[in-house]
Amino acid sequence: MAQLRPFRGLRADNALAHEIIAPPYDVVSEAEAKAIAGPNPRSFLHVTRPDCDMPEGADIHAPEAYQLARTNLDRFRADGWLIQEEVPSFYLYRQTWLGRTQTGIIATCSVGEYDTGRIKRHELTRPDKEQDRVDHIVATDVQTGLVFLGYRDTNARVKAAMATAAALPVAWTTTTEDAVTHSLIVVDDAALVAELAAAFGELSALYVCDGHHRSAAASRVNALRKGAGSSDFFIAGVFPDSELEILAYNRLVKDLNGHSEEALLAAIGAHFDLSPATAPAPTTRGEITMYLGGQWRSLRAKAGTVDMADPVASLDVSVLQERVLGPLLGIHNPRTDKRVEFVGGIRGWQSLQNSVDSGAAAIAFHLYPTGLDQLFDVADADKLMPPKSTWFEPKLRGGVVTHVIA
Repeated sequence: MAQLRPFRGLRADNALAHEIIAPPYDVVSEAEAKAIAGPNPRSFLHVTRPDCDMPEGADIHAPEAYQLARTNLDRFRADGWLIQEEVPSFYLYRQTWLGRTQTGIIATCSVGEYDTGRIKRHELTRPDKEQDRVDHIVATDVQTGLVFLGYRDTNARVKAAMATAAALPVAWTTTTEDAVTHSLIVVDDAALVAELAAAFGELSALYVCDGHHRSAAASRVNALRKGAGSSDFFIAGVFPDSELEILAYNRLVKDLNGHSEEALLAAIGAHFDLSPATAPAPTTRGEITMYLGGQWRSLRAKAGTVDMADPVASLDVSVLQERVLGPLLGIHNPRTDKRVEFVGGIRGWQSLQNSVDSGAAAIAFHLYPTGLDQLFDVADADKLMPPKSTWFEPKLRGGVVTHVIA
């Protein structure tokens, strides 16, 4: 079963939500955080990215940084910018972007189900990023970041309960600078809360789409606190796969690893059929486009190159890594190699071309987006995707609802 529990959310005051909700802590740089939060004292980045209030170059992982996060959070609460729900509730979080709407339920999910694999993962975490979130939760006693979970949208009872909740009055709606419209519904009717919990309890699994570090950190904090308070549950936005979309996660490489363009093309041609690309972005699974020497080319793996029965090996990101980035360009550990840059698909093919044309990179690869079905298949097989395989858009904002665990 998928155990979703209502909770007394600490959330943005309805009248101030447009000022408070902010980009996730991990998608903005220090300079961007300062630019956003500097002129806006109510930006939730003051809590999630306290470095926006610190001198440039300060150690953002020092104890003082996390204490500043706590101080800022306490101020948000004392000034009434964040309010805590009177009764345990669920929340419906709706986002509309480029004509597409996704509606998820904000709930707390079981750390135990995460630890035992019922909440399924598809990526490894980096120890430094995981430790950062552990330290932040310990200092603030609040889980501030939503873990982005997905589920297979096939259960009629879940559909019906979510439709009933979606018809309730909206607490607030706002459109952010990235043209995403966000709205929140508070579900505090006891009968509907019970029905939503029971309906989601029929699901066999939930899947981490984004937020592996946040969920792993919640698990570690729960172990540290031995389940004290409500640390045995973590906050998540849980969305149906039918409404989600993954964008491409592309690659730039700084040099050709000693190859000439001609030699590299010949080496790639041993495993791929090469042809001029009909468009800079690939149009189907199995196609990778490459920008080199002022030209976009299409790469399609030759017969027998890819094990289509393996849910990981058959991913386009795996094929690129195992046949080109590793053996030819020397990118053997993409998690740590500084010669490769990962570029979210929201930036488009033009940013890839501009980087190569400017000399900032030597070669660019545009991938077809990984599908939700592929993500679920990998997770169900208890396997891991290569790093930076998925880019979800729109992002779940910080400050919409948070979970107090003390």
